[in-house]
Amino acid sequence: MSLIVHHLNNSRSQRVLWLLEELELPYEIRFYQRDGQTNLAPPELKAIHPLGKSPLLEEDGVVIQESAAIVQHLIDVYGHGRFAPPRELALRHLQFMHFAEGSMMLPILLQLYTSRLGDAAAPLKPRIDEQLQSHFAYLEGELGRTGHFVGDDWTGADVMLSFPAEVAVMQGMGSDLPKLAAFVEAIHARPAWQRARAKGGAYYGY
Repeated sequence: MSLIVHHLNNSRSQRVLWLLEELELPYEIRFYQRDGQTNLAPPELKAIHPLGKSPLLEEDGVVIQESAAIVQHLIDVYGHGRFAPPRELALRHLQFMHFAEGSMMLPILLQLYTSRLGDAAAPLKPRIDEQLQSHFAYLEGELGRTGHFVGDDWTGADVMLSFPAEVAVMQGMGSDLPKLAAFVEAIHARPAWQRARAKGGAYYGY
């Protein structure tokens, strides 16, 4: 088995490194740096996949794209039950796995892109802010009493939602979203996350 993470700095591929560390799998990291002016991924990533996006996981020469697919594959093939949801909560888990990218990332990215437009973005700002707040409030309400999104232990849904939760805290919403803030704190206290952070490098202030 050969696992290679094509890892872009300051990106969501950090959570793939975290899961690999949690599952205690051997892997190689190939590093790519964003352009200092445009913040875009370098063209070298397009040699791995035509869209030039990260994360990409290369497994024995086969390139796997999309964060949720990578996370699900690692859990299914190598997890041996770790980070998998209880069978009766499989549907809830599936929904949150896809919510992380399919719903939550849209207002986050819109905020990021429009922030570079200055006054030109003013007409869009109220709607984007409302969507951000409603999505984060939804996640806050869905966190269970044990601090997880599905069941009472860590699952792939927690891995996928770690990045949006970090964004909420980074944007200063932690006091209004105490459960999400505690969720992020619990993730960052895990030795596997700390190992992944040491290997992958600093990202977005963490």
